[in-house]
Amino acid sequence: MHASLPEVYLARHGETAWTITGQHTGRTDILLTARGEQNALSLRQRLNGIAFAKVLVSPLSRARRTCELAGFGDTGEVAPELQEWDYGDYEGRRTADIRQERPGWDLFRDGSPGGESVAAVGARADRVIARLRAIDGHVLLFSHGHFLRVLAARWLGLPAGDARLFVLSTAALSILGYEHTREEPAIRLWNDDRHVV
Repeated sequence: MHASLPEVYLARHGETAWTITGQHTGRTDILLTARGEQNALSLRQRLNGIAFAKVLVSPLSRARRTCELAGFGDTGEVAPELQEWDYGDYEGRRTADIRQERPGWDLFRDGSPGGESVAAVGARADRVIARLRAIDGHVLLFSHGHFLRVLAARWLGLPAGDARLFVLSTAALSILGYEHTREEPAIRLWNDDRHVV
């Protein structure tokens, strides 16, 4: 990689009660667990010493708290487009329960009734990517699992539905960047959670 190429660091928010139970947590503003806070603090060490031209954070409290505990509360700019997928009728529900009513349902193919479609989330990710590519320097995002997965797929030019291929743990760190030039987007690091307890 050429040293001057910018990188986009992705930090998924820390653990919540609903991530433990596997409930879809879109726009419900749920707090971090004690473990989630501890893991957000551990991101501070991982990110220490990296200079960011911009830090963007979802307006939801679990992402803002992760940003704060990671040491970027003073510099994080709230960006509504970084919110999690709007799950509509499936908010607070588990995939296994949804599939009992709707066998074979897949979020990344079918979207959520009363919420966002796969295409809508993909379009939102494309708008974020356009903004990111206009920033000169490294950028740090604090956001959510399903949205960041779609963002990674679109960064690579893949369909938004291919985000199903990218698993992302709570408080994990990932890096989007380039291989040789800006015409060669790549994933530099994915789902690094070695700092998580």
